[in-house]
Amino acid sequence: MDTTCFSESIYNLIPIDWKEPPQPPRYVEKRFDRNEPKKPPVPLRTDHPVMGLQSEKNFINTNAADVIMGVAKKPKPIYVDKRTGDKHDLETSGLVPKYINKKDYGVTPEYICKRNEEVKKAQEEYDNYIQENLRKAAMKRLSDEEREAVLQGLKKNWEEVHKEFQSLSVFIDSIPKKIRKQKLEEEMKQLEHDISIIEKHKIIYIANK
Repeated sequence: MDTTCFSESIYNLIPIDWKEPPQPPRYVEKRFDRNEPKKPPVPLRTDHPVMGLQSEKNFINTNAADVIMGVAKKPKPIYVDKRTGDKHDLETSGLVPKYINKKDYGVTPEYICKRNEEVKKAQEEYDNYIQENLRKAAMKRLSDEEREAVLQGLKKNWEEVHKEFQSLSVFIDSIPKKIRKQKLEEEMKQLEHDISIIEKHKIIYIANK
């Protein structure tokens, strides 16, 4: 085994010249200092307090002067909402128009303006993407007049089918009558679905044939 190599161990990881740092003593001896001023002695039971001391200060005049020269305390604003006299704090009630007097009242916050710009930019990019795909797929956008004409035509067809459905007999006692009724119901359901789609979407594209 090579003498330059040594096996790693917890004993050879600690330096040889390492010394344990000194620790403070656990108990500190408090020495008595004769020059330290002493506290006044506790009075004896036989000692009597000094009586008859009077102050020359006129507390009545002083208090009157403080009241006259002092600033009057404003009463706390309250409001009463019941005839029984229940009082509530007016400041936190929302009845005081303090927010409309702020400088930034009614001004759109900066983060909302930034968000609106991001939404507008994303909408423009999406519209450009749709327009590009429409040009590639050769699709046509219906105008408002064409969309309204298609919508009115669907409603007219629904009225005709509905009128025919109302003219059916009350008693459906044969298979042809049942088949006829189911067919009319399916046509009315499909027309209602198409009308709902067109009314919901203002922009409609159709494929050119």
